[in-house]
Amino acid sequence: MQDKLKLAMAALLLAGGVVGFYLVPESQGLLRALAFVAGLALSAGALWLSAPGKALVSYAQESVAETRKVVWPERREALQLTGLVFLFVLVLALFMWLVDSGLSWFFYDLLLGRG
Repeated sequence: MQDKLKLAMAALLLAGGVVGFYLVPESQGLLRALAFVAGLALSAGALWLSAPGKALVSYAQESVAETRKVVWPERREALQLTGLVFLFVLVLALFMWLVDSGLSWFFYDLLLGRG
């Protein structure tokens, strides 16, 4: 029950920041941004105090730890694979253009005689 109250409080604080942003006149841009950032920060704080918020923080920490374990490709290998992907996309686009042009020629010029 306490977690639901904390989550509701976080949602209300976030909504309050958004409402505060729109209630402050446009001429006071810094105050508008401050209202939104304050609502966002207070909302994040209230969320962090709840069990789902703590679970989210724990999940994020574990995710960062897992990304450190990944063996990332070298720059040269990444560039080669990126080039290969671009080449494949180009070849596939050319193939699709040829098929489209061929079907268009077949149906419009040969069958319907509208060429």
